[in-house]
Amino acid sequence: MLENNKMNDSEILLETVHNYLQDCLSSEIDQDPAALKKALQGLTDRSLLSVKIPKAWGGLGVDSETFYLFQQLIARYSGALAFLQLQHQGAVSSLVSSENELLKQQYLPQIVQGKQFIGQGFSQLRRQGEPLVKAIPISGGYYISGHVPWITGFGFFDAFIIGAILPDGKELRGIIPCPKNCETIKFSGPMKLCAMQSTNTVTATLDHYFLPTENVIIVQKKGAIHENDKKVVLFPSFLILGCAKAGLDIIEKTSKTKQLDFIENGFNKLNDEFNQCQTQILEAMRTPSTRFEENLKLRVWAINLAQRCSQAAVTVSSGAANYLSHPAQRVYREALVFTVFAQTTDLMKATLERLIQAPL
Repeated sequence: MLENNKMNDSEILLETVHNYLQDCLSSEIDQDPAALKKALQGLTDRSLLSVKIPKAWGGLGVDSETFYLFQQLIARYSGALAFLQLQHQGAVSSLVSSENELLKQQYLPQIVQGKQFIGQGFSQLRRQGEPLVKAIPISGGYYISGHVPWITGFGFFDAFIIGAILPDGKELRGIIPCPKNCETIKFSGPMKLCAMQSTNTVTATLDHYFLPTENVIIVQKKGAIHENDKKVVLFPSFLILGCAKAGLDIIEKTSKTKQLDFIENGFNKLNDEFNQCQTQILEAMRTPSTRFEENLKLRVWAINLAQRCSQAAVTVSSGAANYLSHPAQRVYREALVFTVFAQTTDLMKATLERLIQAPL
C-alpha cells in the first residue's frame, strides 16, 4: 500500500513537471540567460530544486528513480535548464551527504526556500598529472590556488563547490560563497559555447583564497572521484535519453505534417529502440550488482541513440534545421554536450568504439 502511494506521489510530481515544461518554456531559453532564469524560477516556485533534500530538512526527498526520470523530462524540453539545475542538484547532494551539520543547517533551509542556488567547480579533479587546483592546509582552514576550467551558472548561483587536491593527494571539496569583490578569486566572462550558451559557463582563478574549515564539505581519499564515476556511470543516461526523446518529438511531429511513410517508419524504429534502451537502463539501476562494464555499455548506447535521434530530427526537418532557433538545431547541439558530459577515459574509449563499428 505504501509503495502504491509512493508511486502515485512520483507520478503526480512528474506530471507537474511535464505540464510546466510543456506550457512555459520559450524557444529563447538556450541563448538568453534571462529566459533561462525565468524557467529556473518556475522550478523553484514548484519546490523542484529541493527534490534531493530529505523531508526532514523540508525537501521533497524523492526516490532515485523518480529523480532520474525528472532529469530526463527536463532534458527533453531544454538541455540548458536540465544542465543548469543539475549542477545545483549535484551540489545539494554533496551537502546532504556531508558530515558537516553546521554547513547543512546554513544552506539546506535556504535552498528549500528558494533563497540559495549553488554551482559546482570540481571536474578538474578528474584530470591526470599536476593538479589544476591545490589546497594547502593552514591554521583554521586552507589556501586554495589554481584554475577551475568549468563552472556553470555564473550570475545564477550564490555559491559554488570547489574541488582541490591536498599535498597528500586527498580530494577536498568545500563551498565558496560567490564574492562580489575579492582579490583572491577572479571569474572569466561567459564562454562562447555551441550549445547551452545561456547557462553562463565561466572559468575561475584562485590565488591563496582562504577556505575556512567550517566550509569544508568533505575530504576524500586520493582518486575518489574516479571510483565514484564508475559507480554512477549510468546516471547521466537519463539526461541523454531526454535529449533522444526531444529528437523523437521532432520526428513524430514532422511525420504528421509531411505525411511521408518513411518518416513515420523511421520514428517507429527509433522510438522502439528508445523504449528498449530506457527499460534496460531502469532495470540496471534497480540492480546494484550490475557490473560497471554493463552499465558503461548502456550509457554508450544512450549516447549513440541520442546522436542518431538528433541527426534524424535534422534530416527530416530539411533546410529549416539550419536556423539557430529551430528545435532540431538545439537538440543536435545538445546531443554533442551530453556526449562528453562527465566524460572519463573509459567512456571516451567506449563511445568511440561504438562510433567506428563497421556496418553490418
